[in-house]
Amino acid sequence: MLDEPRDRRCRDHAHGAAAYSDRVGEHDEALRAAGLRATLPRRRVLEVLADRAHLTPDEIARAVPDRECGPVPPSTVYRALDALEGAGLVDHTHLDHGPPTYHLADHEGHLHLVCRTCGTVTELAAGLAADLAARLRRETGFDADLTHMAIHGRCASCADELHRKDPAT
Repeated sequence: MLDEPRDRRCRDHAHGAAAYSDRVGEHDEALRAAGLRATLPRRRVLEVLADRAHLTPDEIARAVPDRECGPVPPSTVYRALDALEGAGLVDHTHLDHGPPTYHLADHEGHLHLVCRTCGTVTELAAGLAADLAARLRRETGFDADLTHMAIHGRCASCADELHRKDPAT
């Protein structure tokens, strides 16, 4: 098998054993239900996002190296993410001015508190913004989707430190 072209080894392995994850069958089922083939890169991206949410495409690419086929190029990860998002299996959010971060679509709607000082991201239930969404609808007619929203400011630790240094802030 080692004499075979690289693509052939990868394709055979992708349809072979479920050694990579206990969730391989679950991922395959979700992919097929969404009308997508269960390719190795798509499986790997889902596997990584099942373990850790809110990763950038580059972080995902670094987390999905394939032992048999070598590293998965970032362009392949971007294509997989596009297909998975188009099929409703993953979502993305913009936490700052950098690249989007991705998570599984079944990851409940939530808000992100993003500290501008230390970069910490804290998740809170989206229901905390229900009053804001209702007020926007009532006053402007705008039907806001506040799930996966990022709110920028300072975490408690950084705010406390700033106030210790300058009590006037």
